[in-house]
Amino acid sequence: MLAAKVNTETEEQNRIRFQVELEFVQCLANPNYIHFLAQRGYLKEQTFVNYIKYLQYWREPDYARYLKYPMCLHFLELLQHEAFRRECVSAQVCKFMDDQAILLWQHYTRRRTRTLQPPDVPAPPTAPNSNQHGPPRQP
Repeated sequence: MLAAKVNTETEEQNRIRFQVELEFVQCLANPNYIHFLAQRGYLKEQTFVNYIKYLQYWREPDYARYLKYPMCLHFLELLQHEAFRRECVSAQVCKFMDDQAILLWQHYTRRRTRTLQPPDVPAPPTAPNSNQHGPPRQP
């Protein structure tokens, strides 16, 4: 009876560890969070670097399928490099990463919308430019 109780606790601890690591890895999709970690000095600590190496198992398909933000895997890979970890302290680098991530998401969303749109559905009409005088021109 006691052995069953110990196994249940161990399973519960494993479930909690899985959830905590999943949440942390997904937070890495946010360049502002990486910048926060860098400013606080975490990216310089060897124990944190070792933890980042340990988290590489999230790249395996069995684990990656739980991720909502796959961009985090790219940043997880970049964090393996010391030069990248050093640069993350810079607010300019953080802003650049954030801008690039937004551009990627916008491009992906537009491309996905076009791909999923049936070919017989016409494109939605564009709003006329408010700076024009008179009716919009028709092609």
